[in-house]
This record gives sequence, structure tokens and C-alpha cells, in this order.
Amino acid sequence: MEAMIALTLDRSPEGSARRAELWVPGGDARFRRHWAELEEDNASPQLMEALYRRAFASDVRPVLGSVSAPTVVLHRTGSVVMPIAAGRYLAEHIPGATFTELSGDDTFPFVGDIEPLASAVEEFVTGKPAVFEPDRVLVTAPFTDIVGSTERANDLGDRRWRDLLDDYDAMSTRQLERFRGRLVNRTGDGMLAVFDGPGRAIRCAEAIREGARYLGMQVRAGVHTGECEIRDDDYAGIALHIGARIGAIAGAGEILVSSVLPPLVAGSGISFADRGVHELRGVPGMWQVLAIRD
Repeated sequence: MEAMIALTLDRSPEGSARRAELWVPGGDARFRRHWAELEEDNASPQLMEALYRRAFASDVRPVLGSVSAPTVVLHRTGSVVMPIAAGRYLAEHIPGATFTELSGDDTFPFVGDIEPLASAVEEFVTGKPAVFEPDRVLVTAPFTDIVGSTERANDLGDRRWRDLLDDYDAMSTRQLERFRGRLVNRTGDGMLAVFDGPGRAIRCAEAIREGARYLGMQVRAGVHTGECEIRDDDYAGIALHIGARIGAIAGAGEILVSSVLPPLVAGSGISFADRGVHELRGVPGMWQVLAIRD
């Protein structure tokens, strides 16, 4: 207790940072700064000392047995401020209480990975396991691929090909930044990205194609717009695969798109030519494909 109070009285920037780190070690740096500022703006050191002494002096153990409401005790295993033994004690001494351990070391319930905590609360209240819909967003996913990469690698040799690939990666990264795209992954000579605007996705594919020509390379591209899931800052879903499958049937220097794209970019000046209906490997149904006119 005395160590906590001493830390409370330390209002230096270092002391504020240590307090925030103690309460929310898993929170991001921006939140920790916000919490430290909030604490300093709302209570003097003397008031915080009084609050901590009152809190540490409180003892609810004698009345735990009289709690009659249904109770669940949720406790993050790594909390330094509130040791998990305290949570177990509450659950053991409240009649009929259940105890749920949650991973993490943030003391505040609204910081860190809150989904397991919210799921436990929902299941306790409703009596049914919580069901969360995955986080889905609408994106345009272009897939670009270097044409004839194996042959070029054989002609140039490993070192020169590696240098050329480095130049290509740097160029394509610049174009992604220019058109505000986000890289999903690189697969050797291929690249998958996502955009929140179909017009910018197409323009980026065109810019990468032109940059590749400058480097003496040819690329092909496939573009599709659809929903995908966000998983830990990564993207997944059939919409991403469709762009890659469309790109696989494109010729050298060609940018193909699904029929979803033209209505979305009406008025942009981008024009299309029909390339027929195709079966895409691993994707149900037949798909109309169009080419971007140069």
C-alpha cells in the first residue's frame, strides 16, 4: 500500500508514466498518457492519497456471505494491482458465485482484450454462449503478379534477380502509399493489397504496371470488390482470393476486374472491355471478367 501511495504522490512525468503502466500495462502508449493526464487533472496528490488509503482500508470480507444476487467474478490473471488470489477469495465466499479467469494484465476492464470479458458477461446474463459476428469490411483487393518470373530469374541469376525484385518491391510500396492502399502480403513475385476505394485500387494497379515496365518487367493484375474479415489487423476471405484468381487469367500487362467494379467507378474515366465469362479455380459459379482499357 505504501509503495502505491508513494507512486501516487510522485507527479513527475516519470511517476505518471509508472502509474499508468501499473494500471494498464497492456494498453497502448496513447491511452496510458491519457489516463495519466486524466488522473492529474482531476485529483490533487493529497486527494489521491486519501482515496487510496480509504480503498485499502475497506474490508468487505465479513459481508460476502450475505450477498444473495447471482454473481460472477471476472479477473485477469496478470493484474498487479489486483492479485488474482483476491478474485478467487471473493468467488469462494459469495454463495453460488462463479469465477472466471481471463488472460491479460490490465486492471481496468475496458482496456486490452475486452471481447473475452464481454463474452463472459453476456453468457452470465443470458445463460447462452456469446456469439460475435466477425468484423467485416468492404474492400477492393487488387492482386499483382510478375509475368515470367521464373524465366527471368534463370536468365539473370539469383543475385541480379533479387536486386530487381528489391527495386520492384520498393516501387510497388511507393505506389501503395501514394494511392492509400494497405499491403496484405507478398508471395514471392505476387502482391495482394486492399483499398477502401475501387478507383484508387485500379489506378494503383496501373501505376505498378507502368513502374514494372520501367524496370523491364511485366505484371498482370486482377481486381475485385467484396467483403472480407479483419483478423488481428490482417485480412481474410473469399473476396481476396477472387482478385488473385482473376489475375491468374490475365495476360502480360493486362489488368482484369470482376463485373462488380464498373458500376462502382462510373464517372471516373476508367473504361472497360469485355473478356467473357470464366470459371475461377476454387470459387463457385461463373464470373464475368472485364479488362481495363489503356
